[in-house]
Amino acid sequence: MRITVIEHEADAGLGYLESWLGIPCDVVRPYLGEPVPERAADGLIVLGGEASAWDDAGYPWLPATRDLLRRAVEDGVPTFGICLGAQLVTLALGGTVERGAAGLEVGACPVTALPAADADRLLAGLGTAVAVQYHQDAMTRLPEGAVLLMTGAQYPHQAYRIGSSAWAVQFHPEATPEIFSSWTAAGGKQELDAAVKAAEPALVAAWQPVATRFAAVVRERAAEA
Repeated sequence: MRITVIEHEADAGLGYLESWLGIPCDVVRPYLGEPVPERAADGLIVLGGEASAWDDAGYPWLPATRDLLRRAVEDGVPTFGICLGAQLVTLALGGTVERGAAGLEVGACPVTALPAADADRLLAGLGTAVAVQYHQDAMTRLPEGAVLLMTGAQYPHQAYRIGSSAWAVQFHPEATPEIFSSWTAAGGKQELDAAVKAAEPALVAAWQPVATRFAAVVRERAAEA
C-alpha cells in the first residue's frame, strides 16, 4: 500500500503528513525532471507551490498533474489536493481558479466548517480551526458536484469534497512552522512566523486527525481492490 505524492518545489514538502499518514509515500518531484505518473497508487496527494494552477508555460508538468488528478477522481482513488493541489483539482474538473480579488491570504488564519462537513469522513467535528495559509490565487467557481465543506473570511472556498473520496483544501494542513518560515524568509514577516509557531499545538490538534482519517480512506479502498 502506497500513496503517490506530487511535490512542486523543495520548500513545499509533506511536512507533518510524512509522520501522520503512517503509509509509505512515493514522492514525485517533476521540478527535478521526474515524470508525473499516468495513474496514482492507492492514494494521491498533490502539494502546494508558488505556481499558478494555469501557468503551464512556467511549470510544464501541470497538465500531466491535472490529468492525473482527473483520472484519480474518476477512478475513486482517495485524493487530497493542498493549496496549489486544490486549485489543480478545481481546474482539472471544470472549475475556475484566478488571481484572488481579496489579495494575499497568509499566516495562521481561522477556517470554519459548514453544516455539510458534519457527515464528512475527513472534516467532521472541526468547527472553527486555525490553518496555515499562503496563497493569492483563489478557487472562485467549484467543479460541478463539489460539496463545499469549509469557508473563511477572506476567501469562501476553503475546502470541498467531490465524489466519495477526493478532497481539496485551500490551506496547508501539512505546513510546520519551519516550512512556513521558509516561505516568508525573503519578506520579513517575522510576526507571521511567530503567530504560526504559537498556533502549532492547535494546528496539530486540528489536522493530525484529518491526516489519519485520509490514511484510513486509503487503507479501506486498498482492502477493497
